[in-house]
Amino acid sequence: MTTTPSRGRRRAPSKIERAAGKAVALQKPRVILALLLLLGLCSVMLLDGYLRSEIGNDARVRDGAAYDKVPQKILDGGPLLTFDNGTAKTESVPKKTIVLTFDDGPTPTWTPQILKVLEDNDVEATFFMVGSMVSRYPGVVKDLVDQGNEVGIHTFTHVDLSYQSTARLQRELQQTQLALAGAAGIQTTLFRAPYSSEINAVDNYSWPVYQKIGNLGYTSVFVDTDSDDWKRPGVSKIVQWATPKKNKGAVVLMHDAGGDRAQTVKALNTYIKKMKAKGYTFTTVSGAEAKLARQNAPGNARQAAGAGTGRLGGQANGRQPTGTAVSSTTVEQAAHSKATGATLYEGKALIWAVAVAEWVVPALSWFLVVVGVAVMGRFGMMLILARHHYRKRNRKRGRGGKFSWGPTVTRPVTVIVPAYNEKECIANTLRSLAKSTHPIEIIVVDDGSEDNTSEIAESLGMPNVRVIRQENAGKPAALNNGVRNASYDIVVMMDGDTVFEPDAVHQLVQPFAEPEIGAVAGNAKVGNRNTMIGAWQHIEYVMGFNLDRRMYDLLRCMPTIPGAIGAFRRDAVLEVGGMSEDTLAEDTDITIAMHRAGRRVVYQEHAKAWTEAPGSLKQLWSQRYRWSYGTMQALWKHRKSLTDKGPSGRFGRVGMPLVVLFQIITPVFAPLIDVFTIYSMIFVDFQAALLAWLAVLAVQLICAAYAFRLDREKYRYLAMLPLQQLAYRQMMYLVLIHSCVTALTGGRLRWQKLKRTGEVGTPAGVS
Repeated sequence: MTTTPSRGRRRAPSKIERAAGKAVALQKPRVILALLLLLGLCSVMLLDGYLRSEIGNDARVRDGAAYDKVPQKILDGGPLLTFDNGTAKTESVPKKTIVLTFDDGPTPTWTPQILKVLEDNDVEATFFMVGSMVSRYPGVVKDLVDQGNEVGIHTFTHVDLSYQSTARLQRELQQTQLALAGAAGIQTTLFRAPYSSEINAVDNYSWPVYQKIGNLGYTSVFVDTDSDDWKRPGVSKIVQWATPKKNKGAVVLMHDAGGDRAQTVKALNTYIKKMKAKGYTFTTVSGAEAKLARQNAPGNARQAAGAGTGRLGGQANGRQPTGTAVSSTTVEQAAHSKATGATLYEGKALIWAVAVAEWVVPALSWFLVVVGVAVMGRFGMMLILARHHYRKRNRKRGRGGKFSWGPTVTRPVTVIVPAYNEKECIANTLRSLAKSTHPIEIIVVDDGSEDNTSEIAESLGMPNVRVIRQENAGKPAALNNGVRNASYDIVVMMDGDTVFEPDAVHQLVQPFAEPEIGAVAGNAKVGNRNTMIGAWQHIEYVMGFNLDRRMYDLLRCMPTIPGAIGAFRRDAVLEVGGMSEDTLAEDTDITIAMHRAGRRVVYQEHAKAWTEAPGSLKQLWSQRYRWSYGTMQALWKHRKSLTDKGPSGRFGRVGMPLVVLFQIITPVFAPLIDVFTIYSMIFVDFQAALLAWLAVLAVQLICAAYAFRLDREKYRYLAMLPLQQLAYRQMMYLVLIHSCVTALTGGRLRWQKLKRTGEVGTPAGVS
């Protein structure tokens, strides 16, 4: 037994220990930030889905209902329906007067073209707008209002209100009013129901809706003449169908959205010129009401000018009015009022939120495609390269004969076992090493254990075992202590909870027959795989870690030698400064350092070790959080390899981008696949989304099955793969996102000791 002497004074804390207090203080805010980011993403998606009628969409349209409860005078009345103290009244447009109305907009394509035609012909029109479209294209609405046109509400989501509750009706009105307030700073008292036409089509179901809307202070506007431009019958037909009969006045319906409106744009110019030639005048709904007022009350200019504005004091948004009359408003825009106070700011907030959703969701959708292609590309590349690697390393005949690293390495090596409170595992670990078919020296470095780890190691009475005690300084320091005390030129590093197969050391050191090889990664297996968490990690180890290592080996850019089983040339370790405390992933750090020193790192699949994986979700989170964060630290530390030459540059320009792409960027954004899948299942097309998810699962199953075949593992564990995708993978995503947030906020972590059970015994016990 050897004890590292103490200097008689308190050891200075390491870099990681000095940052421990800060790290603990920052953990909760980071978790909250990650959850807020996830909540923000879900909110943006829900808002975008609502705007596009994927959420809350009700495509029902009522047709052929009875109308016996509707007053006959209403059915025989004009297209302008108002309510005065609960009493319904209709009015018709004056003779030779046309109120041009456009439904379903705005759109950035057709509405500006229609506005150009109106401006060229000095005509104003009334646009009944869908609130969701207003919020998406606020600039078009502002231009429309500034040009002198009038705006009305066409609900927020274009639903048949006869099927909706009173609460939904009020939301449709309120949300559209907010959109108009945010887009153009106005509110309006004009309303047109989706799927409405002439007033004689009002039925027993829609009549109560119009009563509610009228009592809120709105004028409901119906149609006298429908151009049916949505059918795209041709310019001449649109002009013909839009022309009133016998010089009557009319509210004419056209559309500036809902499809290709090129015919509407062409027909509009022809129509305006034709009707003007016949002596017709064009105005808005408010303009027609003012004209009616002048006819009914000659000489009353104040009343005439106020016609159409009498409802501004009503509850036009379903609440107490917040708008005020705009002093500069013309008669043609008398239905408008200026949005003020909370309504104005809420409207601007809505427009801003929609703008964010309009940018974020499409961007994420495209990025999702990139992520999907990258994931599928990674699977394809792993399968191809892993097959090539397997066939090359297991070649028994053919060109070049049987594969060999060179002359068999038989000289003794040193096995270093760092241990901290490993009383449950240390005996099994050392007994497995005692069965080694290769001559070894074993150094157990007790890193200040608070249990009887070192006593257990000594009590086994193994002649080739040395126990070195040191004050607790962390795993890197323990490994460095072992390297300094090693008797041989090759050192094998392992964890204190790991069990080696008898030939593991012999297989692991054979690549050192090639002088350029400086380090070898072994094949780590999950020993405690008979629990659900253990089985999930077993799949991950076989499919992810080992397939990855085959690929990286062929590309000569191995990023990590597992701490559970790895071998190094002693002089190479000393050359790069030993195991560093700069990062939490000392195994990744030393591996990259080997590349930068010009050493080659390879994977030896036949060197197998069995390790005890975390047995609880809390421990698993702690381990993977440290791994992922430590990997980021190591990559950042060695970022200069991007511009290096030789093996270092090869890792920097090949290995590092692959690690960043496949182990950081892709996994961070991979949850988008699941979020979009769940969203699609709930709001879009459940069957199509489910089939897409099953297709991706099938690809992963194929890759996993092939990985299991290469490692000669039992396929039965693959039955856990679907559940792994639903639960375990989500946790790994959150861990990585948490690590990214930690890295971005400049936090540091301390070494985290996992609770061991010692249930991983001899390799033969693994089934």
